[in-house]
Amino acid sequence: MSDLDAIMARPIAHRGYHDADNGIIENTPSAISAAVEHGFGIEVDVQETADGEALVFHDYTLDRLADGTGKVIDTPAAALTRMNMRTGTDSLWLLSDLFDLVDGRVPLVIEIKSLMTRGAQQDFVKHVVDQVAAYRGPACIKSFDADMLSIARGHNPAVLRGVVADGAHNKADYRRFTRMDRFILRNMLHTPRTRPHFISYGINDLPALGPSFWRKAFGIPIMTWTVRTADQRDRATRYADQIVFEGFDPDKA
Repeated sequence: MSDLDAIMARPIAHRGYHDADNGIIENTPSAISAAVEHGFGIEVDVQETADGEALVFHDYTLDRLADGTGKVIDTPAAALTRMNMRTGTDSLWLLSDLFDLVDGRVPLVIEIKSLMTRGAQQDFVKHVVDQVAAYRGPACIKSFDADMLSIARGHNPAVLRGVVADGAHNKADYRRFTRMDRFILRNMLHTPRTRPHFISYGINDLPALGPSFWRKAFGIPIMTWTVRTADQRDRATRYADQIVFEGFDPDKA
C-alpha cells in the first residue's frame, strides 16, 4: 500500500480525536493519543515559531487555547513548549514531538498554516518538508497557500502534498484576495504549478466544479473537511474519497 493509499484508508480525526468537555484539547498529545488508540488518521496544524520551528497549534495567536498571549510567530519554540494549554493537562509541543509519539502507527496529515507573506515562509516550509521526508510512517503536508505548495514541490517533490480549498465565499477569510484570486483558489487553477497529490476541500462547498474536474480528469482524490453531521457524511460519501471528521466516532455512526 502506498502512503497516499494509507492516508485515504481510514477516517482522519480533525486536530486529533479531541473532546474538550473531558479535557482533551485539539492538537495536543492527549488528542493525538486518543486518535491512535482508535486507529484513525490524524490531521494537525503547524505554526511557525520565532526561530523557525513547527509548533503543533492551529491559531496564529496563543490567547484562545494556551496559557499565554500574543502571536506564535513572535515567540521562540523553547518559550512556547514551556506553556500549558488553558484547560487539560497538556503543554504545547513541536512537530518533532508528535512524530516521536505517533511513530508511524497511523497516517498524519500536516496542515502548514500560512501567514500569507511575500516569500511564503520558504525556510519554514522546507524545514517541515524535511521533517516529513525523514519520518518513518505515512505522512503528508497540505496548505491553503499555493506558493507554499510550490516551494514544497521544488524542495522535495516526493513528499506528498495536498491543496486546501473551499468556495472562497467568506470575505473575512479572503479579504486580501481579489475576485479573480478567489476564483483561482476555489477552482485550484494553480494545479499545473503546484501538482497536488490530493485535494482537501470544504464539505459545505461540495459538490463543486473545481475539485470534481481535477478528480475526474486526473484522478486526484478528494479529502473533505470538516465532517460533523450525518448529512455532511452522506455528502462526503457521494463527492469525496476521504473525510476529516470531528465530534463523532465514524466507526459507530
